[in-house]
Formats: sequence, C-alpha cells, structure tokens
Amino acid sequence: MDIGVCIFATDYAIPIDELARETEARGFESLWVPEHTHIPSSRRSPWAGGAELPKEYWHTYDPFVSLMYAAAVTKTLKLGTGICLIIERDTITTAKEVASLDRLSGGRFLFGIGGGWNAEEMAHHGTAFKTRFHKMGEQVRAMKAIWTQEVAEFHGDHVNFESMWCWPKPAQQPHPPVLLGGESSYTLQRVVDYCEGWFPRSRQPALVIQGMRELKERAAKAGRDMQTLSVSVFGTDADAALLDTYRTAGVTRCILRLPSEGRETILPLLDQYAQLLR
Repeated sequence: MDIGVCIFATDYAIPIDELARETEARGFESLWVPEHTHIPSSRRSPWAGGAELPKEYWHTYDPFVSLMYAAAVTKTLKLGTGICLIIERDTITTAKEVASLDRLSGGRFLFGIGGGWNAEEMAHHGTAFKTRFHKMGEQVRAMKAIWTQEVAEFHGDHVNFESMWCWPKPAQQPHPPVLLGGESSYTLQRVVDYCEGWFPRSRQPALVIQGMRELKERAAKAGRDMQTLSVSVFGTDADAALLDTYRTAGVTRCILRLPSEGRETILPLLDQYAQLLR
C-alpha cells in the first residue's frame, strides 16, 4: 500500500515546490491538492465539517498550476487532484490541462474528481446542483474521448462538440486514472461506470471495507475486473494500526492530511508521517 499526503495549497502555507521536494525526499508516493475557485460569501450551503468553514477553502491556488510547479522540481512523486471540481470547469479546457500536466510530468498525474457540495459556488459557474452528477459523467466520457481519439466527438445534454483535434495526448496510456470521491452506493456505481478508482474520505475503516465489498460486487455485475479499480482513502489519520487495517483490506493508497501551515509546522509533520512508511 502506498502512502501520500494532501494539503490545501494556499497563499499562506508552505510553498508547493518546497513541499513537493520534501515529500519526495522522504519517500512518499504522492502529493494531492484540492480545488475551490472561490467560496460565495452568502455561505448558504452547509459544510459537512461544521459551522465554521476554514479560510483555506477560499485561499487555494489553482490545482493544475500548483501541481505543474510541483512536477517541475520532482522526478518520481505522483501528483493528484483531491479533488478537482470538474462540474465547475469547461470540459475541453480541463482535458487539455490534464493532458498537458500528465505529459510534462512524465505520466505522474492522478485525476481525483468529485461532484462538490457548494450549490452557490456551482451556480456561479452555471452548473445546476441537482444535475451535477449527470454533467460529471458526460464530462469524464468526453475527456476520455479527447485523450484517446485522434478525432474526438461527443454529444450529450451538458457536453456537446463536433469532431475536433486536440493534442497533446497524455503520457499515461490510455489516459491518467480518474478517481471519484464520495461514499454512497451511487458513487460506487459511477466508479464502475466510468472511472478507474474510488476516492473515499471516511476515516472509519469498517465503512471503507464495506464499500470495497460493494464495489467488487458492482464491478462483477458490470463485467469489470476489480483489479483495475484502485481505492485511495483520503484524509486518513496518521495512525499505524489504522494504516495496517487498510493495508490488510487491500487498499491501494492512504493519503495523510497536512494542515495549511508554514514550513515550521509542515516539515516536522512530514518527518513524523515518514515513520509510517514501509
């Protein structure tokens, strides 16, 4: 089982290039950053983490800019979005960014995506909360067409384009793995339908293991090999016993959370987390 770290890459946290170098030097597999273009000040959509939304949510750098900066100063570290809100993005432009980052990094990109929770944020981008998952499915399928076909074409309710050329193609073949965040049965079915991995956030191993069983059952019904579907547990506590439980269960990777703080806080935490690597 691989171990990575994630952080809200903000304008007040440790610079992402320094973090990337230090993360790679300690032997971690991957570095992950989330995405929020902005947070509407109305704050009508409730945050699952509590009443007070941390300011890091509206101080994040663009994930593709951050990860390209990280890629430029590392050689083996995998670079992931955890998560990219594709439902707030233009599909063709995002496909181009993914392919560019993957190719320029030498095939090190992992594309974590999700439907999001902030209805007002989506509305500012012209996305309807109720139909966001339908849009997300079309976007993933359309991007895969762009990444894998010399002449791509797609026609859906939310994504629609005539035949076109779009290069470069990603370094990874056929494309970077798409990992979907969420914990519901609907999420698991979407993973089977159009993704390469499941990206649960739960810190409760029993729920993750139960979800893995359901994912295996749904994959079997759809004729998909479970071996082709990764499981990356996001925001895992830095606890050796917990990691051993996930390792025994067959989890692909665990991603440990770093606070959005400066180097004086982050580097000692990286040293502490590194003791969990095997």
